[in-house]
Amino acid sequence: MALYQYRGRTGRGEPVAGTLEAESAAALADRLATNGITPIEIAAAKLSGRPLAGLQRRLGGGRPRLVDLIMFSRQMHTVTKAGLPLLQGIRNLAQTTANARLRQALEAVVASLQGGRDLATSLGRHPDVFSKFYVSVIGVGESSGTLPTAFARMVEYLSSEKRLLDRLKSSLRYPAIVLVAILIAIAVITTFVLPRFAPVFAVLGDDLPWATRAILAFANFASSYWYLIAAAVAAAVLGFRMYVGTVDGRYGWDRFRLRVPVLGPVILKATLARVCRSLALALESGVPMVQAVGIIARATGNEYVTARLLALREGMERGHGLSQTAQTAGLFTPLVLQMMSVGEETGELNAMLSEVAEFYEREVDYDLDNMSAALEPILIVAVGVMVTILALGVFLPLWDMAAVAGGAR
Repeated sequence: MALYQYRGRTGRGEPVAGTLEAESAAALADRLATNGITPIEIAAAKLSGRPLAGLQRRLGGGRPRLVDLIMFSRQMHTVTKAGLPLLQGIRNLAQTTANARLRQALEAVVASLQGGRDLATSLGRHPDVFSKFYVSVIGVGESSGTLPTAFARMVEYLSSEKRLLDRLKSSLRYPAIVLVAILIAIAVITTFVLPRFAPVFAVLGDDLPWATRAILAFANFASSYWYLIAAAVAAAVLGFRMYVGTVDGRYGWDRFRLRVPVLGPVILKATLARVCRSLALALESGVPMVQAVGIIARATGNEYVTARLLALREGMERGHGLSQTAQTAGLFTPLVLQMMSVGEETGELNAMLSEVAEFYEREVDYDLDNMSAALEPILIVAVGVMVTILALGVFLPLWDMAAVAGGAR
């Protein structure tokens, strides 16, 4: 796929221009013609000043962040609520959008709308920017005449998801920094510091403590065969990526992540909070339950949870209720299952799912507040072990040498 700039005219003679990806200029011309645009000029987009832009796009970089989608949804809520022309509103937003990928998608949406397609279909042609769930909610709002409400609900949903992700990142930042610092310290000491002590330690001959011999052996191996270590690490990373790239491998890895002590339960609760909030929003927007479960299942980011939700959807397709099929999914606690059952009996399932989502979010907040306290002893023990090994390996021979020197006097 290459990036092209184009100029053309709509069926009404209005000039249009933009930047789109296509396999070739001819393919882009056909695509524009399908959208009702007569191309006048198509040329390869210039990426001057950004030599890595093409590589970044191929690697999936530059995708809109949650904050970009929140801002777009909020602006679209304003546009639709004020009764402004949809086509002109999106065109203006495309001109002021900072994210290049989102801007190109909006330019393509404008071209699609000019070709006679509806908004949901136009957004759905860019799955790398707008998820199926996003498109479904907007589609229901568009067909029911409640488009401003649909965009307002997406703003609330995306904002809630961003708060949850930011909370997870902030809680994991400190442990990650400590672990990286430990690894860097070990690498620097064993690679640069200890080898300088080797001539000094040679005075003791074979009387070196076991800790010193082990550390020196590792330091010598690391300095002499660093390329083998680098190759082994690269092979391990590549092998892991290949394993995770398989269906069974991805399923097993995602299942393992949810069983990791301390962190696994937090990830599961955060995922279920997103699922329940998405279901509540879908039901409130008018998306059929079975369709909503299928869409949300494939957007969880965890294949194990996806498989459980797809099994839940199959049970609903056979005529069972949500609470009944959720009992066999093995994801929800008895309290949550009871809340779902009450929601179905009272006809307020969407409101009860919102309560369940808030319940899980409060659980995540509580777990994150206590995560530092739970991880702190582990980090202290890790630092203590590293310091003890290094102290035994460096200071014990120095003490022996001091004792030998004292006896010589």
